[in-house]
Amino acid sequence: MNVTAGGGSLITLPILILAGMPPVVANGTNRIAVLIQNIIASGNFRRHGRRDLRQGLFLGLAAVPGAVAGALTAVNLSDSAFKCILAGAILLGLSVIFFHRQSEAVESKLRRKWLQAALFLFIGFYGGLIQAGTGYLIIFSLTMIGGLGLAKTNSIKVIVVAVYLVPSIFIFAVKGNIQIVPGLILAAGNSIGGILGSNFSQKMNPKWIKVILAVALTGMTVKLLID
Repeated sequence: MNVTAGGGSLITLPILILAGMPPVVANGTNRIAVLIQNIIASGNFRRHGRRDLRQGLFLGLAAVPGAVAGALTAVNLSDSAFKCILAGAILLGLSVIFFHRQSEAVESKLRRKWLQAALFLFIGFYGGLIQAGTGYLIIFSLTMIGGLGLAKTNSIKVIVVAVYLVPSIFIFAVKGNIQIVPGLILAAGNSIGGILGSNFSQKMNPKWIKVILAVALTGMTVKLLID
């Protein structure tokens, strides 16, 4: 789902909770898989000639203070409050799936650099609070405001997420809210699913994939709100 329609954590995070993991632990554990996935993706982009490390680090470091604040907020949330926030994030993801239209921008140089830095401070807070749907916010900021093409945007996105996840994972780990083994298993599943999904997406209309994703997210939202 992640490689074809985006929003992977909007699925994995609710599944971890519905499988019985405490919400704050699920929020921390999910980040292990996301971090590994983005490190691997960053390496793949470099092998294909995408060398956007400088811009990725600039925006990633801009997001770090927000990510630290968001993570500190997340570890002190009640389970019910976190489930409501997650349900809201899923609804945000659904709105993006149905209503967002990709910008036609193809520029290679980031516009409004310092405005982007300010925006990524807030994106970092959201990512530190709940690492679900953050990719949609980054893509919107870099394409619609920054004027970048989608290929360069995705290359920068994986670097940004990897950078700000490190301090947020540290905070969750210090508070004892990460389970390493489930996180690594989830990371392995993400990696295998990414390979299968990249092949599957060539044979199936992305619109149908988005429909499947929307149905799954709607069901999870209802379940979270009922709980």
